[in-house]
Amino acid sequence: MDTTVADPLLGALVDGRYRVRSRVAKGGMATVYTAMDERLERIVALKIIHPAQSRDPLFVDRFTDEAKTIARLTHPNVVAVYDQGTHHGLPYLVMEYVRGQTLRELLAERRRLQPQEALAIMEQMLAAIAAAHRAGLVHRDVKPENVLVAESPGDTHNIIDGVVKVADFGLARAVEASADETGSHLMATVAYVAPELVTDGHADPRTDVYSAGIVLFEMLTGRVPYEADRPVEVAWQHVDRDVPFPSKYVPGLPAAVDDLVARATRRDPGARPTDAGAMLAEVQVVREDVGTVTDGRTRQVAPPTVMVPRVDSVPQHHAHGNPQTQTYQASRRPSWARLPAPAPSQGVGRRHRGEVTRTSEGGGLQGLLAQINANPRTRLAVIAAMLTFGLLVAVGGYWFGVGRYTDTPDLRAKTGQQAAKEAAAGGFKVKFGTPQFDAAVPKDAVLSQDPAAGGRILSGGTITLVLSLGPEVYQVPDIAGKEWDLALVDLQALKLTANRAEKFDDAVPANYVIDTDPKIGTPAKPGQAITVFVSKGPNPVKVPLVVGKTQDQAKQALDKVGIKIGKVEEVESDKPKGQVVSQSIGDGNSVADGMVIDLQISKGPAQIPMPEVRGMPLDQAKAQLEGLGLVVDAQGFGTVRQQNPPPNTPVVPGQHVSLFAFF
Repeated sequence: MDTTVADPLLGALVDGRYRVRSRVAKGGMATVYTAMDERLERIVALKIIHPAQSRDPLFVDRFTDEAKTIARLTHPNVVAVYDQGTHHGLPYLVMEYVRGQTLRELLAERRRLQPQEALAIMEQMLAAIAAAHRAGLVHRDVKPENVLVAESPGDTHNIIDGVVKVADFGLARAVEASADETGSHLMATVAYVAPELVTDGHADPRTDVYSAGIVLFEMLTGRVPYEADRPVEVAWQHVDRDVPFPSKYVPGLPAAVDDLVARATRRDPGARPTDAGAMLAEVQVVREDVGTVTDGRTRQVAPPTVMVPRVDSVPQHHAHGNPQTQTYQASRRPSWARLPAPAPSQGVGRRHRGEVTRTSEGGGLQGLLAQINANPRTRLAVIAAMLTFGLLVAVGGYWFGVGRYTDTPDLRAKTGQQAAKEAAAGGFKVKFGTPQFDAAVPKDAVLSQDPAAGGRILSGGTITLVLSLGPEVYQVPDIAGKEWDLALVDLQALKLTANRAEKFDDAVPANYVIDTDPKIGTPAKPGQAITVFVSKGPNPVKVPLVVGKTQDQAKQALDKVGIKIGKVEEVESDKPKGQVVSQSIGDGNSVADGMVIDLQISKGPAQIPMPEVRGMPLDQAKAQLEGLGLVVDAQGFGTVRQQNPPPNTPVVPGQHVSLFAFF
């Protein structure tokens, strides 16, 4: 039977107020249950410390002090603490129940997150830890198991809009203080432990910053930076090595994200952000920068619009004083629009200018054209400028319309790593979108791309790839021992349907789950029906006592209560042949559906040969036969002359024999 079912706390009433409903998780220091606060009628989380952690008489006092400190820590990203106490000598905390999943469960499902998603979670994590640092608390055990990601409204797959809450503030401190009294030392989870905790056991806000940096590394890459066979080897790698850039494992991550992880995980605490608040400010800047970079890769930048000053002809009196004659004054043009001025000349040239002046009496564009046509050099310069401008327009039009674009390569059906490598060889950048389930495309292969294969893309542009998660398959969740309503929520969250089947069970309270079909942990597709066996409580019908009855009598008694006879074994016994001498299920137990009982039937006492007692004194012969379990009927006196049955005849204990004696 599953240990969840056998948990003695299930159904218990703690402190006369909290009714334990189901077990949620079991960690190294405590077990977490859901419970109903019967006073306020709300679901809460009940965390009970393991017995091994509470044997120190001073531990309860330290734990109580830490609980009071945590209870004063009010922040929307901190799991609230409502109450604390002891149950059978074990300290417990009553906390806010957050419906969702831990960051560890999210990473197990998604493997790794996109930078925007990871930074959104990190921002809320640091907001909670910063509130603790301002209150003088150091978490000491920042890890994905202590980060809860609540369901986002309307879209359960939108991580960015979800609410993140951090749990277990001060719990590690209370346990560590107790351990230090006995000369031992508590270290945080080795995958996230800061170097100073390994070397000298010192912890301050920068210790939490380091652990948060490792969590960010894991969200971005899907792995922790160090692995080894023994935990102590992992811990010392934090002391001896620098944490690598996340882009070492996930090419294409923004440099700002690499720098943020590197800053947070410096081995020297003095080189890190001073506390979670300082790191929060850096995360917010990086998150904004990453969003800007992402937008810049997909948005075209149009040439700016500029104001071109208008050039008008300016009226000017002729040198000879004719106020009615106007001439175009080229010197008033802006420098970028001036045409070459004609060379000064005498005689004929001056007459040409006079002719232009007379022709341009009308002014405006007509006068300008007359001036250009009057000078061959000016005319050639204008033609050259117009040809150059036309060529620039043609080349620019080709470049902006066609030339800077190329065909998008087909990256579909390749693995994400292969696609990124091929795109990089073609000079393209790659961005990964949110993965999607697909039954036809293998897991981690490219499901779709934007732009589509063969489409137009800027040279050196970004291709967005969506990887396949493979067929949408889930595992039947561990709902044994949970109340029916909570088990139904867990199944519906995985898109599974539930068929309720009830049966009696002595060990599981009514309305709690006994087992499932298919079994817990079995792969299941969305929409698949899961049969959930729910307890009806103990069966009021009891197993009858059939020992001492014949096999037929036993069968009749068992048929009446719906019990079938399984294996029937004949055994030697002093009981009469055919009588039931034992049953595999004792009388008084509740009858379960489909119960089968095994019986042992007596095949009678073992036979022995009748001894020869003729010629023996009657008293001596009687004593010998009674010693063999026989019942002796003696007649006469003196020497035994006759016996019945005769010598060597098979007899059994309890059988009557006769002796006849005379002189």
